[in-house]
Amino acid sequence: MDKGRVYLGSDHAGFMLKKSLERFLEQEGYVAKDLGPFELNADDDYPDYAEKVCRMVKKDKAKGILICGSGQGMDRAANKMRGIQASVCWNKKSAMSAKKHGNVNVLCLGEQMVSKRMAERIVRIWLEEPFRNEARHLRRIRKTERLGAGVKK
Repeated sequence: MDKGRVYLGSDHAGFMLKKSLERFLEQEGYVAKDLGPFELNADDDYPDYAEKVCRMVKKDKAKGILICGSGQGMDRAANKMRGIQASVCWNKKSAMSAKKHGNVNVLCLGEQMVSKRMAERIVRIWLEEPFRNEARHLRRIRKTERLGAGVKK
């Protein structure tokens, strides 16, 4: 059963967790698309992979997972792109909030911050939790998007 497409990207500090989550996603019925890097190399830069994943998330209206050492670098890079709502999550509660309140389409994880098991729990919650399509959440998301576009009220 194909539950949808999830694009994955990392830098060297998130490479091992990315490979693990790729297998996990496929076992869960998702189509996992690794956009790199494809080998462990200390000369990769997280903004390059954040851009690749975010472009595909926007193009396919899909979801993306970005992984670096802390998740913070990927989060900063992803949130620079229009149409992306990214959030770094380090536990189940943050994953639930990111999805329910922020309708996050790109999840950022830190390989040095979460265990493989916790990362799987976070991913499962983020993928399965429904967005609370309430006016207050939509209003806040729109305001955040306008900030990134440099648009005033």
